[in-house]
Amino acid sequence: MTVNYCLRTAKRYHGRSIAIHHDDHEITYAQFYEIVENSARKLVAMGASKGDRVAVLLQNSPEYLDLYYSTARAQVLIVPLNTRWHVNEIIYTLNDSGSTVLFIDERFAALVPQIRAGATTLQHIVFAGAGECPEGLVDWRTADKTGVLSYDDPDENDLVGLFYTSGTTGGPKGAMLTHRNVYSNATHSLMPPARFLSAGKWLHAAPMFHLADAGAIHALTLCGITHCFLPNFDPEATLRAIEHYRITSVVLVPTMLNMVLNHPNFDRYDLSTLKRITYGASPMPLPLLKQAMEKLGCEFFQGYGMTEVSPVLTMLCHEDHRFENTDRQFAPVKSAGKPVTGVEVRVVDDHDNELPAGHVGEVIARGPNIMKGYWNRPEVNAEVLRGGWMHTGDLGAMDEEGFLYVLDRKKDMIKTGGENVYSPEVESVLCAHPAVLEASVIGVPHETWGETIRAVAVTRPGATLTELELIEWCRERLTHFKCPTSAVFTDVLPKGGTGKVQKNALRERFGNVGQVGNLRAD
Repeated sequence: MTVNYCLRTAKRYHGRSIAIHHDDHEITYAQFYEIVENSARKLVAMGASKGDRVAVLLQNSPEYLDLYYSTARAQVLIVPLNTRWHVNEIIYTLNDSGSTVLFIDERFAALVPQIRAGATTLQHIVFAGAGECPEGLVDWRTADKTGVLSYDDPDENDLVGLFYTSGTTGGPKGAMLTHRNVYSNATHSLMPPARFLSAGKWLHAAPMFHLADAGAIHALTLCGITHCFLPNFDPEATLRAIEHYRITSVVLVPTMLNMVLNHPNFDRYDLSTLKRITYGASPMPLPLLKQAMEKLGCEFFQGYGMTEVSPVLTMLCHEDHRFENTDRQFAPVKSAGKPVTGVEVRVVDDHDNELPAGHVGEVIARGPNIMKGYWNRPEVNAEVLRGGWMHTGDLGAMDEEGFLYVLDRKKDMIKTGGENVYSPEVESVLCAHPAVLEASVIGVPHETWGETIRAVAVTRPGATLTELELIEWCRERLTHFKCPTSAVFTDVLPKGGTGKVQKNALRERFGNVGQVGNLRAD
């Protein structure tokens, strides 16, 4: 149960299949296996030894895919860095992880002087980008490849990487994922209800530093699927790549999917090869999902999970994307699906007692995909992994059929007048307004109700909408206490590396009571 097994299997059974199609170049799995072997030798020749940390600050590329496998082959830990981080966050993570090697490309070369000045453990900065290698960096293309590799496989409980996340408590923490964690996630993805495609082409459109995309890498390789790459997400570039490479499968988080569907040139591209879109990372408004299914005509799967679980816990299969009975509280299309094979999921109260169907509590999970813990955070590990279960910090409920409904993050739930309001439900109604491109909600203080709901919306180009019109739209469709009492309009919602709306940034900018009107919807 190691990452190395995935690539060995691909070489053995899919050796002649195309592993990488990038620009006009194609590489078979047999050739890719040799590339990875050479890259692992380069790491060893550079002085990397078992357990060392190798950080990666690259755009999506074949080199990134190589490093996911060559670090494992050299028995060092990969540390993917968020490409949207400020340089101070990059330096913090390098120091926290104790990384000795950093890979960068041409996009990040300008940060090298600041990184060198702040990172205390780095021994080598390696250039793995296009064009001429900047002075003073190791050129990955010509690096010494005479390192001697161990041919003993790592233990399945050895770490394969540190994946930094804000997690369920506090600031950035490195989730320690083992070979067993990552390999288990791959095998879970191949069985019902996930059922990854067994052939075709995958577009790495979501960032490869994040397990929203990288979590699929090993399952794809096991199946001999072709990897294609988009350096950074751009809606038209995504459309162009799907047509050019004849893509069959891609992950698009809701904000990405929204941008693709509403691009003015959407109808100019041939997307007929698409067989499957997987979405997740944040709630999908039902109006957006329905529009996507109508316009694209392929199968849709929803994955729910997090970095700490490698990353998939549940999957909503295509057959359950049905829009009847959506007026009910529990309709499968509103859910995050059922637990993937090999994983147990429960909904519990504050004392970790399992709750009956229909009752709201914290979502917890256990299985071979659950992280070993957070790097150097024993006190946090004791809390989030208590009793052998991963405590996700998400609020949810199970129905009688075993579908999991993820309602909100604990910290994002709005409590107004003693009533709990889960933001995804309100956001789905806001996004259904024909003038709204995207929307989110936050709680703001209220002297009578404790909190009240504020909508933050982006309107479609050329559309006009007032605060009162948007609130009235919600009043006609939601119970009174779930309705926004104020609304503000902005050009863009703040998003993280995967396109997930950053509620903290929204609260900082729009959380002051006096900024806009403060109407009570009842």
